[in-house]
Amino acid sequence: MNLAQGVEGSNAALNISIFAVFVVITLVIVFRASRTSKTAVDYYAAGHSFSGAQNGIAISGDYLSAASFLGIAGAIAVYGYDGFLYSIGFLVAWLIALLLVAELLRNTGRYTMGDVLSFRMRQRPVRAAAAVSTLAVSFFYLLAQMAGAGGLVALLLGIEAKAGQALVIAVVGIIMILYVIIGGMRGTTWVQIIKATLLIVGAFAMTVWVLGKFGFNLSSLLGAAVEKVGDGGEALLNPGAQYGISGTSRLDFVSLALALVLGTAGLPHILMRFYTVPTAKEARRSVVWAIWLIGIFYLFTLVLGYGAGALVGAETITAAPGGQNSAAPLLAYALGGTVLLGLIAAVAFATILAVVAGLTITASASFAHDIYANVIKKGTVDDKAQEVKVARITALVIGAVAIVGGIVASGQNIAFLVALAFAVAASANLPTILYSLFWKRFNTQGALWSIYGGLTVCIVLIVFSPAVSGGEKAMFPSVDFHWFPLANPGIVSIPVAFLLGYLGSVLSKESTEAKYAEMEVRSLTGAGAEKAVTH
Repeated sequence: MNLAQGVEGSNAALNISIFAVFVVITLVIVFRASRTSKTAVDYYAAGHSFSGAQNGIAISGDYLSAASFLGIAGAIAVYGYDGFLYSIGFLVAWLIALLLVAELLRNTGRYTMGDVLSFRMRQRPVRAAAAVSTLAVSFFYLLAQMAGAGGLVALLLGIEAKAGQALVIAVVGIIMILYVIIGGMRGTTWVQIIKATLLIVGAFAMTVWVLGKFGFNLSSLLGAAVEKVGDGGEALLNPGAQYGISGTSRLDFVSLALALVLGTAGLPHILMRFYTVPTAKEARRSVVWAIWLIGIFYLFTLVLGYGAGALVGAETITAAPGGQNSAAPLLAYALGGTVLLGLIAAVAFATILAVVAGLTITASASFAHDIYANVIKKGTVDDKAQEVKVARITALVIGAVAIVGGIVASGQNIAFLVALAFAVAASANLPTILYSLFWKRFNTQGALWSIYGGLTVCIVLIVFSPAVSGGEKAMFPSVDFHWFPLANPGIVSIPVAFLLGYLGSVLSKESTEAKYAEMEVRSLTGAGAEKAVTH
């Protein structure tokens, strides 16, 4: 049965009404949160007032994007073992965030990544570079989420026309802009907490339901998934179904894994979440909460993926309008009919909204705080309200760009676009953050070479990779100008960015060692760190 046909009529109305209820409830919460968003610290960092547990739930809400929920369940349903490797990469990445970044970042910065990178450098050039890379990562990530919104709507409401999808992408963009402009970081955080709770509860309910169908026996679930495929079904349980045995595809997999594992600790919208807690100890607690929640969720995706493979079948999934991304909604339909499908659809929508709001507030804060306040105004903004006003205007502009970009990118593979954002984050941001925190000799020239060099190499390799041209799954399948063999550039661009940071620092005579001592004490002990604001 074609899902798009099964979703027309009463079903589409049900999906929209469930989603509308979510939007109304969250907008009320955002309005209430906005009453206490008076100052810059309220708008950017929610007054450093959330507890570790609350922030941990919000981080998981920010991190478990449409790619996690729809993309990974689909990849497991179609490719089995290889699909689960995404989950492992996304989860292992948090250990780097926990052990190397969370606490030190919370102590050193105020609102943005630029605060940490420019702590002991020349302020203006480094802040400008940090803002450029933040905007680049946010843009790629936003594209992925907005394209996901368009694809999801085609699937759940049976809207096949491009104009209809464009309208829905615009509606998602407008709601997200409202969240950010009205509620600031506090409102956005509450949206993420609600969404994470809904997503994890929904995935848990479906997981129990699927396991119940197979007598709570994982072996019989896996066996049923293999049987459904028929000949060659064993491949689902072994590596190699998606990333073959050839040399290039193995390298491609290593490159993707590197980007996923090292990218998380450089994602600006994740880093910014560490500033919403009162102390570094709470920042560490929030990461531990996030690791548990995200880890449990990814275990659910294993059951959901194989469950979709067993109950729906890989052929049906790949033939559906949304391709692999339709595995979770199709499974919901197979289990609980239109009502469960409506609920899961609303959760998937909520997922996109919350992640997009988090990205928008990060990008607007980076522009207002790093470029407007510190580069254009040279750090002399007397009126903090003016800086927040600039952040709100920027949020409007970014929202508009995201809507246009989402309409253009609609129909692209979500997981590919997200992996791209991770590669840019791992190449442009992570080397600079680690050098800033841990290497005495690091200086302004090293930071600029590392950020701009990593960003340029990464984007150039992406443009000339088989992911953009030359293959049937490429963005432009009809032309072929690729000369770089790998779909993900991480294995080349990340080491190049580290090398450029080293060379730039060694070849420059500037010394930042005096400020490094202060930064080291502050990052490790929290002496002089930003305090929580009480209302």
